[in-house]
Amino acid sequence: MLYRYLLVVRFALVNIVAIALLAAAYMQGWLDRVIHAYLVELSLVIFLVFLYGLGLCGAKIWRHSVELNDIKAGTPSLESRAGKYLSQTADVGADSRSIQVMALRLKLTDGIVSIRHIANSLVLLGLIGTVIGFIIALSGVDPKAVSDVENVATMVSTLINGMSVAMNTTLVGAVLYVWLTVNYGILTTGTVDLIACIIDIGEERARA
Repeated sequence: MLYRYLLVVRFALVNIVAIALLAAAYMQGWLDRVIHAYLVELSLVIFLVFLYGLGLCGAKIWRHSVELNDIKAGTPSLESRAGKYLSQTADVGADSRSIQVMALRLKLTDGIVSIRHIANSLVLLGLIGTVIGFIIALSGVDPKAVSDVENVATMVSTLINGMSVAMNTTLVGAVLYVWLTVNYGILTTGTVDLIACIIDIGEERARA
């Protein structure tokens, strides 16, 4: 039932809205300059990195959601992180459980950091594209040839191409960074909920 997969539903809704906005921008022709821009391959690389991060984020959100459902149903799998935590804390004292709780938090939070790194890399790749664009733009500038009309036309063309690369890669990197960061926020919320549920069920069984 959908109410048992609220984390997945939130992930799906956010990305459906984002894809709809992207489709609307494409239909309006606002993406034409990006798609047909000079060295569009740089923007494509940024987009592929984003897709990898989004897919990885979605897989982690699904796993969190399934484990949360199992915990709330009182039937955590022995192979799940909740099951492993319960087996490790069975018949142990409060001090040992505290150590296991800290280990659990570190493992789960460390498991989602990669998504944040991928999101940050989108901005970095956009900045690299910006630098490449400025290098292209400046490479065509020749002060000695300014007086020649034909050379000026070539310089202007190179300058425009370079600035196009710089602006497009910056825009693509920034937009996709925001998109992936929103999904990372959903994953973070799910991770916090999962940690809390695992600790709660562990304490309940310890008191039983």
